[in-house]
Amino acid sequence: MNGKPDYLLSRNTFGRLVFVANDGKVQEGVVPVRAFPITAPERDIALIDSHGRELAWIEKLSDLPDEMRKLVEADLAGREFMPEIRRIHEVSSFATPSTWYVETDRGETAFILKGEEYIRRLKPPSLLVTDSQGIHFLIRDRFTLDHHSRRILDRFL
Repeated sequence: MNGKPDYLLSRNTFGRLVFVANDGKVQEGVVPVRAFPITAPERDIALIDSHGRELAWIEKLSDLPDEMRKLVEADLAGREFMPEIRRIHEVSSFATPSTWYVETDRGETAFILKGEEYIRRLKPPSLLVTDSQGIHFLIRDRFTLDHHSRRILDRFL
């Protein structure tokens, strides 16, 4: 996208995104979806209608006018919940399932890791840890964790 987009975004009275195409066609309940939420969160975002069809493609969030960018960012933040693990305090056992006690960017928490296969390697050095409830925890760079956290994590990798 170069310059101003050829559509408008707004929010209806129910708080849902409304997409208005340049031909005047209106779509309510539009959902922004990141193509690469971890490696490129500010780039490559699709605006999807309620039937899963792509209405528009945003190459860079910064390309959008401020008001539209804020609408998209707010909608993404409301839908995406992926705490980032900053420190692993302890684990209940090095055998799975085990309870992990961690510090995230959203505070202290504990979760159950069902098995080593629930720690997925992403683009190095990132990891995605999925708990027993299906919540994803991101470790952006495992090598920047403190020594204690890395030792615990290494036992599961």
